[in-house]
Amino acid sequence: MKKYISLIAVLALLSSCGGGDRGQLVGAEGKKWNPEKPYGMTLIPGGSFVMGKADDDIADQENAPPKTVTVRSFYMDETEITNAEYRQFVNYVKDSVVRVNLAIMAEMQGAVPGDGGIGEFAFADGDPDNLTPYQEYMLNTYGQGGPTDSYENRKLNTKVDLYWETDEYPDVFYAEVMDSMYIPMDEVYNGQRTIDVKKLKFKYSWMDIQAAARAKGDRSNFIKNEEVAIYPDTTVWIKDFNYSYNEPMHNDYFWHSAFDAYPVVGVSWKQARAFTQWRTKHHNDFRRAKGDANVPSYRLPTEGEWEYAARGGLDGATYPWGGPYTLNDRGCFMANFKPLRGDYAADQALYTVEAKSYDPNDFGLYNMAGNVAEWVDSSYDPNSYHYMSTMNPTVNNPEDRRKVVRGGSWKDVAYFLQVSSRDYEYADSARSYIGFRTVQDYLGTDVTLNQSSK
Repeated sequence: MKKYISLIAVLALLSSCGGGDRGQLVGAEGKKWNPEKPYGMTLIPGGSFVMGKADDDIADQENAPPKTVTVRSFYMDETEITNAEYRQFVNYVKDSVVRVNLAIMAEMQGAVPGDGGIGEFAFADGDPDNLTPYQEYMLNTYGQGGPTDSYENRKLNTKVDLYWETDEYPDVFYAEVMDSMYIPMDEVYNGQRTIDVKKLKFKYSWMDIQAAARAKGDRSNFIKNEEVAIYPDTTVWIKDFNYSYNEPMHNDYFWHSAFDAYPVVGVSWKQARAFTQWRTKHHNDFRRAKGDANVPSYRLPTEGEWEYAARGGLDGATYPWGGPYTLNDRGCFMANFKPLRGDYAADQALYTVEAKSYDPNDFGLYNMAGNVAEWVDSSYDPNSYHYMSTMNPTVNNPEDRRKVVRGGSWKDVAYFLQVSSRDYEYADSARSYIGFRTVQDYLGTDVTLNQSSK
């Protein structure tokens, strides 16, 4: 009897202390979070600055009157996104499209893993006898069958490698799927049959939080589904310049390893935005597999963030290096642009240069002036500086197809390299002189220019 009473007492003590909080309000802890600088990025400490033209507006645009604004801390790519980095995105989409088509073919044929053929690429949730409760629920609830779109919720088998060499295809069904991924035979010339890049589309969804926060009703009304063809338009090297021989750039610039470290061009604002969505997914997929917390989304910088970062902490500067000159004390040009009267090679570059060229600004950012102009996440309105907020300013109207580009490029005169100069292009347009870089919000202890950054 005494043993029984002692056992009850121990159980009561354990139950009273089970929460570990001794009955106090200690808060519910989330996953541990330590600020982690993303690879290839640098921390831009938040602060205030005078945005806009600090000196004479020589072009008389009157679209950037000076205004004191404040931006929060964020990470920014040290360089423009390169061809090699964007190809990682293209390869991911290409592999994903192929795997989905292979899995659909396997299901149509009733093939399953173990047959040595197309069945090896069947959906990972295709075996009804080997499903987790969650997979079974999702399959029964959201299902599949019919067009490709209905397979979006299915789990792919990514453990088996794809075969790209024709002599390695395991069966005719695999060959049929792969054949559908390439350009038609009547478009082949010089013995080269390449991937049909029109099939490389990335799907994602996002919510217009700005609109949802200001409106009432079902949040589903503000969720947007996007499908973007993500391969760069290599023809821009020809279409942007009439009566000019630029075929080598059209043929080799994006895919040849000689240009790996050069900034990607021929990418529209919509494609740049799709890249940020993929980069977020790619990073978070890795972290979730380890049980870590998600990172803040990668995105394009706002116009205020871009100008603040370009200035590198210099007040009233004309260029990222200060100014007002484009030459240093040794008589060398400080950026890749169109100097003099069109002598493109005077700055030691004819077209673009490697993304990590010339000296970085005081924030450690390369080519914030010249090389390629850069998409930002803001819509172009010549009057926006008059009404935008002084706190994290941005104006982005989803209905406005004009999107701001900043920094000037290899084919621009010095005026467009000034940190305060504004220009725009249409969101679905691609150019041989426009690229982009991404940013990520900084979470944690506030970091400003008045404090030491971590």
